[in-house]
Amino acid sequence: MNYLVLFLAALVPILIGFFWYGSLFGNVWMKEMNFTKASLAGKNMVLTLILSYVFSFLLAFFLLFLVIHQMGVMQVLQGEPGFEDQTGEAFSFFQNFLGTYGDRFRTFKHGALHGTMSGIFFVLPILSIVAMFERKSVKYIAINSGYWIVTLAIMGGIICHWV
Repeated sequence: MNYLVLFLAALVPILIGFFWYGSLFGNVWMKEMNFTKASLAGKNMVLTLILSYVFSFLLAFFLLFLVIHQMGVMQVLQGEPGFEDQTGEAFSFFQNFLGTYGDRFRTFKHGALHGTMSGIFFVLPILSIVAMFERKSVKYIAINSGYWIVTLAIMGGIICHWV
């Protein structure tokens, strides 16, 4: 496993966020949130960015299991005798499995598909439910869920292709 790719993928939400909430939808988003540039000034952005990166790394790690199907086979076999010690029948099976099928569905496009699906079928409903109870607008939901759909698509693509 290439943890460096996970650390790099964790930068994606921050980088896209600068563009998405900065120049692309920044003014509309601030209006929907009832923010002004003055109300946002003086916040501890360093702490916010550090915590955002930590949470983004957690997302990247979770996406690993969604976009790489071979991880599911590994999860099924981990409890088998000798697997953790890299001995035994289950470990041999897994090695043979990876040799034959290890590169299947390991493309940017495939990871982006699963990232997009995660955004649409997981993030969108959660954000929509919260937004309805908070009496937020459809614009608010579209801006925030759109950000996560795009972000998870790119993160999923990176992770699936390069981990």
